[in-house]
Amino acid sequence: MRKITIAIALLCSVGVFAQSNADLKTHYESFYKEMKKQGDVQGVINALTHLNIIEPSVARKDTLAYLYLSEGKYVQAINTLGVEKNATDSDMNVEVKAIALKNLNQPKMALEHFEVLYGRKPNVYLAYEMVDMKIQTNDLAGARENLNYAFANVTDDMKRAYYETQQPYETSMKAALKYLDGLLTFTENKTENMDAALKLMNDALAIDPNFNLAKVSRQALENQKAQMAKSAAQKN
Repeated sequence: MRKITIAIALLCSVGVFAQSNADLKTHYESFYKEMKKQGDVQGVINALTHLNIIEPSVARKDTLAYLYLSEGKYVQAINTLGVEKNATDSDMNVEVKAIALKNLNQPKMALEHFEVLYGRKPNVYLAYEMVDMKIQTNDLAGARENLNYAFANVTDDMKRAYYETQQPYETSMKAALKYLDGLLTFTENKTENMDAALKLMNDALAIDPNFNLAKVSRQALENQKAQMAKSAAQKN
């Protein structure tokens, strides 16, 4: 009789728990809709976190990580998804990992996920990011391959945003690629390619005279060229 009583009590507890979960799910679904309507991103994140605990979902987790990414919370985005590369990951999942790791100054790890995105659907914007990171990780042959693809597919209407100044700005993607080509050319041979790199920086500025990063890079190259000439003169 005691065993039957315990079994009944357990069944009742399971029923109450299931009912409680259903009520919580309904509550947080309503909360999610309200926060979304109000444009409260943190509220949406809170709602999705609770919903994912109550009823785990891959799509919900991907969305949650994307929201963290959009808020600049890169560590939280990575903690939500992990850093592993899985063939079944959605495009959103891979994009979040790639961008979050890039912003966490992990170019080598980020590149693994950028390569997946590029393999699925290559485009000029992905190619630009990959060239930039491959220069950082000294994969210069890979960088040149991606850059060639970008030059072959760039169009006049494409833009690239930059954030190194207090006021963010956009420049023509064609100018951006010329700048990147200058950087890569210089990195490939810092002695012999100085003039070629300078020409590419000037080509970028011919397209967009207000391209600040190209101006700064050209000045740095000119300074280094002057220093090399001075050192050579002193040796002679």
